[in-house]
Amino acid sequence: MEQEIFDFWKFLAGIGLFLWGMNQLEGSIKELAGKSFKNLLQKSTNTAWKGILIGAMITAVLQSSSLVTLMVLAFLGAGVINLKNAIGVILGANLGTTVTAWIVATLGFKFSVAAFSMPFLGIGSLLFLFASSRPMLRNLGAFTVGFGLLFLGLDFMKSAIEAVADQIDLSQFDKYGLWIYLFIGLAVTALIQSSSAMVVIILSAMSAGVISLVEGAVLIIGANIGTTVTVGIGSLNGPSDKKRLALAHFLFNLITGLIVFAFIRPLIDLTMQVFSIHDPLMELVLLNTVINLIGILLFYPFINKLENWLRHQFGEEKQQGLARYIGKVSPQIPEAAVAALEKEIHLVFDMTAYFIFKIWEGDGKDNRDMSIWRKLIQQPYDLLSQYKSIKQLEDELTAYHIQLQEENLDEVSAQRATSLMLALRTMVYAAKDIKDVMHNIKEMQESEDDQVKELLSFLKTFTFDQLKKMKAYIDTSHDGDRPDWISMHDEVYQNAIGELYQKARKHQPEIPISTLTNVIKQVISSLDNLGNSIIHWKHMEKVVID
Repeated sequence: MEQEIFDFWKFLAGIGLFLWGMNQLEGSIKELAGKSFKNLLQKSTNTAWKGILIGAMITAVLQSSSLVTLMVLAFLGAGVINLKNAIGVILGANLGTTVTAWIVATLGFKFSVAAFSMPFLGIGSLLFLFASSRPMLRNLGAFTVGFGLLFLGLDFMKSAIEAVADQIDLSQFDKYGLWIYLFIGLAVTALIQSSSAMVVIILSAMSAGVISLVEGAVLIIGANIGTTVTVGIGSLNGPSDKKRLALAHFLFNLITGLIVFAFIRPLIDLTMQVFSIHDPLMELVLLNTVINLIGILLFYPFINKLENWLRHQFGEEKQQGLARYIGKVSPQIPEAAVAALEKEIHLVFDMTAYFIFKIWEGDGKDNRDMSIWRKLIQQPYDLLSQYKSIKQLEDELTAYHIQLQEENLDEVSAQRATSLMLALRTMVYAAKDIKDVMHNIKEMQESEDDQVKELLSFLKTFTFDQLKKMKAYIDTSHDGDRPDWISMHDEVYQNAIGELYQKARKHQPEIPISTLTNVIKQVISSLDNLGNSIIHWKHMEKVVID
C-alpha cells in the first residue's frame, strides 16, 4: 500500500488561515468593543492584582495577547499605568491567551471542523460584503469570518498531520531528552509569532498520536517562552519602559517555564489525578492554564522588587524636546495618545502657573506656601527663557495633535483632543498676558510710591490666592462643578480700577495711571485665561469661552 506524502502546503495553508482568522477576530473585536476594554484597562489597573485580572479578562475576549501588550505599552508610555501594574496586566494576558486552546480542544476535535466552519464563513462573508455601510454589521461579519477561518485552518493542519501520523517517528529525538522539544516549541513559535497557532499545531500532533502528553506539555512551555521574542524584538528601538516590560515578560515566561519543566512529569500526574481528566487534549490545555497560574503565583509576591530592579536596567533615553509623554506614545493608539496629551497639558499648566508666580518674585520669604511649583518645575529663573519654553511645548503638542487628527478618532476622543488643545491655547494666552506687562510690574516693584506699592501688594496677593485655588481645583474631581472665574475676576477688576482712580484724585502716583490700569487689565486677563483653560481641560469644553 502506497504511503501518504506529507502535504506541506496544506499544513502551511492551515497555519496561514488560522493566523488570518485570529487577525480578523482581533480587528473586529477591537472595533466592536475595543474602546470599552481600553477604558477598562486605563481605569481599572491601579494595583498589580487588578492588572492581572483585567489583563486575563481582556485577552480572553480579544483573543490577542499582542494587542493587549500593545495597549499596555501605549498607556505605560502615556503615564496612565505605572510599570508595576503594567507587569500585572502582562501576567494576566498570558493567562487569558490560554482560552484559545480551551476553545480549540473543546470544539475542534469533537466533530468535522471543516463542516462546522462553513456556515460561519458563508454568513460572515455576506454580512461583510453587503453591510459595508453599517459598521456594526460589517465588523460582526468580519468576526464571523475570522471564527470560520480559525477552524478551517485547524482542519487543514489536523488533516495534514493525521495523513502521515503513522509514518512519523520521533524516537531519534529521545537521545536528546525533553530539551529538544522545549527548543522546538520556542523556535517555531518565534518563527510564526503566535503561541495560539503553535498550541493548535501541538494539539493536532497529539490528536494524531505523533507526540505524547509529556512531549506536548514541554512544547507548550517552549511556545510560552517563544512568544516573548516578538515583543522583545519590537522593544529594541523603543523607550526604556518598553524594554523593561519586554524583559519582565521574557523573565516571567522563561523562569516559570524552566521551573515547570523540571517537574513536568509529577505535575502531569498531579493534575490528572486531582481533576480526573482522561482526555490527553483536555489535560494539555489544563496544563497550559496551570503553568501560567503557577507563574503568576510565583511572581506576584515579587512584583515590587522586580519593578525596582527593572528601573535600574536600561538608562533613560534622552528626551527630544520638552514634552515628556507624547514621545512614548504612537498617535495610532488614539486613546493612549489623548491620555498622553492630557498629561502634557498638566505640565503646561504647572509651567504657566510657575511663570506667573516668578514674575511676582515668588521666591521671596513671604511666599513659602507657593513652593508647589518650585518642586514641580525645575527651570532656570530667566523669565523670557521660561516663556519661550512654554511656547516651544505648545509647538510640540500642536504638531502631535495634527498627527493625531490623521487617525480614525471616535467622537469622544476627538472632542477630548479639541478641548485639550483649547486648554493649551488659553494657557499660552495666560502666559503672554502677564509677560507683556512684566517690565511694568518690575517698575512697580522698584517704586517707593505708597499707592503703587499698595496696588502691587494687592495684585500679587490676589494672583497667588487664585493660583492656589486653581491648583487645588485641578487636583480634585468635580462633577459638573464649573467655577465662574470670569465673573469673579471682573468684579475684582472693576473694584481695583475704581479704587485706583479714586485715590489718584487725591494723589497722582509716580507711575502713569494708564500703565497701572493696563497692568490690572493684563493680570486679570491672565487669570481669566488660566481659569478658562481649566474649564476646557477638566470639563471637556470644546467651545471658546468668552
